[in-house]
Amino acid sequence: MQFSQTILFMTKYIFMVLAGAVSFGILSSFVKIAYQQGYTPAEISFSQAFTGAILLWLLARITSPGFPVRSMGIAQILALLGTGATIGLATFYYYLSVHYIPASLAIVLLMQFTWMGILLDWIFFRKRPSLMETGISAVIIGGTVLAGNLVENTDIQFSWTGVFYVLLASVLYAGYIVANSRAGKNIPNLTKSAWIMTGSALAIALVNLPSLAAESHPGLALGQWALFLALFGTVIPPVLFAKGIPHVGAGISGILMTAELPVAVITAHFLLGEQLTNTQLTGIVIMLGAIIAMNLYRVRKVKPVTAN
Repeated sequence: MQFSQTILFMTKYIFMVLAGAVSFGILSSFVKIAYQQGYTPAEISFSQAFTGAILLWLLARITSPGFPVRSMGIAQILALLGTGATIGLATFYYYLSVHYIPASLAIVLLMQFTWMGILLDWIFFRKRPSLMETGISAVIIGGTVLAGNLVENTDIQFSWTGVFYVLLASVLYAGYIVANSRAGKNIPNLTKSAWIMTGSALAIALVNLPSLAAESHPGLALGQWALFLALFGTVIPPVLFAKGIPHVGAGISGILMTAELPVAVITAHFLLGEQLTNTQLTGIVIMLGAIIAMNLYRVRKVKPVTAN
């Protein structure tokens, strides 16, 4: 009886992490639909971040009413705002990329953050990648060529601008993961997320101030998009991850979060009618296998050695 209760307990938290990844995965297709209604990447990304920051601050005050914000130092606040700036700009450039290239290609290229994070750790923190990490990174890149249909697709004229933006987003996302792992360790999860999303909104606004002032489409329709994208891209995933990851563990969570890739590709296929070939499916399977192997390797690498 106790064993079955444990299984049910773990299954609940596994589904939380999985649901968070699925929530992320559907975003790019809906962003493309918003573009078809006349909205711009700046409007969509800023409204999502701004709305998400408000919702997270409200949740933070409800769940951690006793946490004294005044106890945080200026350096700690700036570190969280800077972390938010990286994910904010990553989101903006990712959304900008799907203005030029298929959503399925954008998510495949965005997933390069898995090996870019290793590269950033090496450059800035002198953490040299192991032979295993280098090999897995090479497999991810090889899978990307297939998953992105870069071999069969000869019509590349439309995509180079989008490819540049999504690779920039991938670098920024890798930077966000590195920064997020080091900033705000003693702050409640929702309060930390609220500060990060505040930095995200500020960074997107600063980069896009002229276009936001000239091209904004305020109104109920934009508010609906902002609320939808904020819930599924800014609020629901962090809340589910904060609840599920501590119980499931970072290694298994990292594997579960790879669901974002197939969900994004499948959603783009059914909602937007984007092509999905056997070659792309093969590449996606190779990428998923390599990313899962990367997470398993990291778990074994950090696992403490116990004395006999």
